Amino acid sequence: MKPLEDYLIIDFSQFLSGPSASLRLADLGARVIKIEKPGTGDICRTLYTSDLIMNGESSVFHTINRNKESFAIDFKQPQELAKLKKLLAKADVVMHNFRPGVMERIGLSYEEVKKINPNVVYASISGYGSKGAYKDLPGQDLLLQSLTALTWLTGNEGDGPVPMGLSIVDMLAGAHLAQGILAALYRKVTQNTGALVEVSMLESAFDFQFETITTFFNDGGELPVRTKTNNANAYLGAPYGIYQTKNGYMSLAMGSIPVLAELLSCEELKQFPENKFTLRDEIKSILAAHLRTQDSEYWLGILEPADIWCANVLNYEQLFAQEGFKVLDFVQQVEMLDGYSYKTTRCPVRIDGELFTSGKGSPKLGQDNQNIINEFNLS
Repeated sequence: MKPLEDYLIIDFSQFLSGPSASLRLADLGARVIKIEKPGTGDICRTLYTSDLIMNGESSVFHTINRNKESFAIDFKQPQELAKLKKLLAKADVVMHNFRPGVMERIGLSYEEVKKINPNVVYASISGYGSKGAYKDLPGQDLLLQSLTALTWLTGNEGDGPVPMGLSIVDMLAGAHLAQGILAALYRKVTQNTGALVEVSMLESAFDFQFETITTFFNDGGELPVRTKTNNANAYLGAPYGIYQTKNGYMSLAMGSIPVLAELLSCEELKQFPENKFTLRDEIKSILAAHLRTQDSEYWLGILEPADIWCANVLNYEQLFAQEGFKVLDFVQQVEMLDGYSYKTTRCPVRIDGELFTSGKGSPKLGQDNQNIINEFNLS
């Protein structure tokens, strides 16, 4: 039995942040009913990231909405809203990621839902919270990365702002919402009370930078400066970075420069008796030129036995061929109601050594309407 079995989650959220939270809860056993607009559904159904269409819809939607049910209902219509409220009365969790004020205008605010379900856990993700000058701005990942200074931590000094290659703020906010929901469910069990759980993408992006922000505040307000080349962390000295070799790339984490100089037989590096932060650009330039003279495997064969923190830089094709990936059994095959099947990742959490997998794929829009109407007597 999975930990969250018998918990019912009604999820109004779209795109990535909210659905990523409900996906994790579904993987842990919760029943997730996804509320969608008739005709179009979650906008993510047509949000194509690579022009890959899977069974008529976006690969992103299939990835993040597997293991859920779809209930299509026009809750702006009074009669349909009444049906929906009957469903919400049975929910353990109600969640959404609409802009502030949207659920209030519909009549499904926390206070309204609490009237029909006093112990409900009501959870929301917003872009910027419910107060302040930003609150009505669109909560989109790239915009949040830009506004929260994240783009000044990646890339080299001369690159200008560089965004991360993933929707990282969406995923962080979703993880934070799942954590908040789990804490609220625990309190619901122990104290018989509901909760209002609120997460903003803005605060999630700030929390992600807790180390760099703390350094800024306690280091005289000095802005982070990326290294001129091979940057991987604006606050770490050489050798920290990714370096090109004769046949690929390799990464080097923290390490003693004098020790590296000896191991790599790099005479130019031997002039640096200490790993001084102020000399990191010069050290990295020397190291980068030296590492290009041999293959990655040659350098790793020297450094790994010496317990130097280093790694090969792999692409997906190389990664999935590695025994270290295969042994995790991280890919699962899921199947939709119409028989369409696809490969995707599984839940990364293990409890008592158990992997949490489910063969249930993403739902077609409204595919579960009749079952839900019958089960919860919504007609």
